[in-house]
Amino acid sequence: MASSSPPPPSKRRRKDQTVDDDTSSPVVVFAHGAGAPSSSDWMIKWKDMLKKALNAVEVVTFDYPYISGGKRKPPPKAEKLVEFHTDVVKNTVAKFPGHPLILAGKSMGSRVSCMVAGKEDIAVSAVICLGYPLKGMKGAVRDETLLQLTVPVMFVQGSKDGLCPLEKLEAVREKMKPMNKLHVIDGGDHSFKIAKKHLQINGSTQDEVEDLAVQSIAEFISTSLGER
Repeated sequence: MASSSPPPPSKRRRKDQTVDDDTSSPVVVFAHGAGAPSSSDWMIKWKDMLKKALNAVEVVTFDYPYISGGKRKPPPKAEKLVEFHTDVVKNTVAKFPGHPLILAGKSMGSRVSCMVAGKEDIAVSAVICLGYPLKGMKGAVRDETLLQLTVPVMFVQGSKDGLCPLEKLEAVREKMKPMNKLHVIDGGDHSFKIAKKHLQINGSTQDEVEDLAVQSIAEFISTSLGER
């Protein structure tokens, strides 16, 4: 009696793969800010918005060790988080091979994302900075990481964000090497929150303003991926 032949390799691959064969959609690794973990309402909301707007195969979030498991330790210097962040990115790339890699982050998470994007062994298609903390604790402009980048960068900043005066960011953007774009949320603070009175004067809502920001991000990422 003849034994049955094994299924063709292509069919076996399809059965074993965790993602489909369409690798045009990006995978996003989204890092939280210094004060709240990936389970915060803000992170969950923006994770959902980014996934939908970018048609992402997945938006991966995680907690840095200092805040994981309910811990509330002060955040270390951003440089000390790069190794852990890099491991998360590499694991994501291994899980979603062939998909364009987008790094995104809120505040501190965006700064660490830029540091990771600068590593030679990681192929990043673009970085999304949501509230980049350009000013340090003592007021100094922290532009070294941005000036070293060679991948496209999208900035979303609140006009009332004390950690990133827009005129200082504009000066840095002019010196940056790669394509970059800034979307300003008028009246927004470091987390893009706008005072109700300001919204009423402009006849808009918080959701509408944030939707415009996400649309701007999607347009930038589409252009960035189109130039790969």
